[in-house]
Amino acid sequence: MSGLVVMVIAIVVLGAGYLVYGRWLAKTWGISPDAKTPAYELRDGVDYEPADTQVVFGHQFASIAGAGPINGPIQAAVFGWVPVLLWLLIGGVFFGAVQDFSAMYASVKNKGRTIGYIIEQYIGKLGKKLFLLFCWLFCILVVAAFADVVDGTFMGFAEDGSKIVANGSVAMTSVLFIVEAVALGFILHNAKLGKLVNTILAIVLLVGGISIGLNFPIFVEKGTWQIIVFAYIAIASIAPVWVLLQPRDYLNSYLLVIMIAMAVIGVIVTNPTINLPAFTSYYVEGTGTMFPILFVTIACGAVSGFHSLVASGTASKQINNEKAMLPVSFGAMLLESMLGVISLIAVASFATGAAAEAGYNTPPQIFAGAVANFLSELGLPHTVIFTLINLAVSAFALTSLDSVARIGRLSFQELFLDSSIEDEKMKPWRKVVTNKYFATIITLVFAYVLAKVGYKSIWPLFGSANQLLSALALIACAVYFKKTNRKGWMLWIPMVIMLCVTMTALIQRMIALVKDLTPGNILQLTFAISLMILGVIVAVEGLKKLFLKEKNA
Repeated sequence: MSGLVVMVIAIVVLGAGYLVYGRWLAKTWGISPDAKTPAYELRDGVDYEPADTQVVFGHQFASIAGAGPINGPIQAAVFGWVPVLLWLLIGGVFFGAVQDFSAMYASVKNKGRTIGYIIEQYIGKLGKKLFLLFCWLFCILVVAAFADVVDGTFMGFAEDGSKIVANGSVAMTSVLFIVEAVALGFILHNAKLGKLVNTILAIVLLVGGISIGLNFPIFVEKGTWQIIVFAYIAIASIAPVWVLLQPRDYLNSYLLVIMIAMAVIGVIVTNPTINLPAFTSYYVEGTGTMFPILFVTIACGAVSGFHSLVASGTASKQINNEKAMLPVSFGAMLLESMLGVISLIAVASFATGAAAEAGYNTPPQIFAGAVANFLSELGLPHTVIFTLINLAVSAFALTSLDSVARIGRLSFQELFLDSSIEDEKMKPWRKVVTNKYFATIITLVFAYVLAKVGYKSIWPLFGSANQLLSALALIACAVYFKKTNRKGWMLWIPMVIMLCVTMTALIQRMIALVKDLTPGNILQLTFAISLMILGVIVAVEGLKKLFLKEKNA
């Protein structure tokens, strides 16, 4: 099979999904272009701040993508390329995009509140508390996994002590991006320049940062980077969105689009051969059975509960017009599925063992190496392309860290807030736990400890919990649509399937952890048991509201 044919099939399917199914959903649920969005209604300059559609799209896409659509499909390719491709396309259109759009829609229609609030309003307070606790534990998992990915991307020294120049360049450029983002944030917030000027300024900063990074790499060991990254996300999670979140995402949106464009051009020019078998076997030694492993491994490329937290936690508070919800949520998810397809083509372009022989041992390295191989046939320098792609991947993961740390902090604060108690009458302990600094520190301390386990160990648990969160978000949105007399039946099949997938995966993961009770696995097992209990209770409460008739008062 030709890689170009696979890519064309994906573009046609995903494009049709947006133009036909996405627009039909928007029409069915109802969009009010003249309505005042929460970004304006509750504008506070910290979390609620209106932004152009392209800025919010950049934030949503960069936040939800992370390393997921690269890591997931490449790891799942052990089952063959056909199952991976089918799930990326079917899951992306009918599961992931529907979930993301419904979560953002419900949030914008409810003053930009989170899925936790939707559960409280339409399912009950107990469901909300349990869901927020679930979200907080899940955010700790995400921060731990993605922070470890970033640390590995920045790591300046190999095991033999030699310098890794590509990683040093990525690290330097990423640091410069953060500095440039803060400067750009103040310019965009205060100068009110036109879109053309903003675009030119962003591109100049982007090119300048990359040029300096390529020529002046910095070499720091992984342990030190781990401390620096956690310090950074602690600051990013409490800073006003216009200071760092929005401008960083604005810069990253150009970088990420360029990365995808480079990959697409590379596939078109080289038309790589798919060297992976179409299907290997239902059971793969060391990985497990296709059901449920394939579905929880691909995660972000097809459907991800984390997306619902971003859509309802940060992006919904920046939407300046309800018309922007479709491209920002549904569109961003489908672009992520497309990135997953490109990742699949990238890993499939290598013959058996070729990636390892070239020194590409992680999914981001395999992806970057394949794209660099494609474009080197056009005469472009392999090392530069490899560094740029790695930079884009780290930008994905860092942006996800910015968002998920903020969401984890908000979830912890909201867990202890009570709308019936005024701020002035709060007890001292409640004031402490709802303080944004305390909430940030306790979230990141747990994540830092868990990050020591390593992303490869965390990923199976992250994937299972992620898909369970997706099922809970779909249940919450389905109940919201029922209570507000909107059609929500298109959410039912995805939520039932995801419940079956995640329950099976969590049980399998817990059995595996019990068989190997190391200190790190005991911590993971504690998280797994807690997440499963919380998820089951919230799911049962939601399903009762959805399918059982309520008694008259």
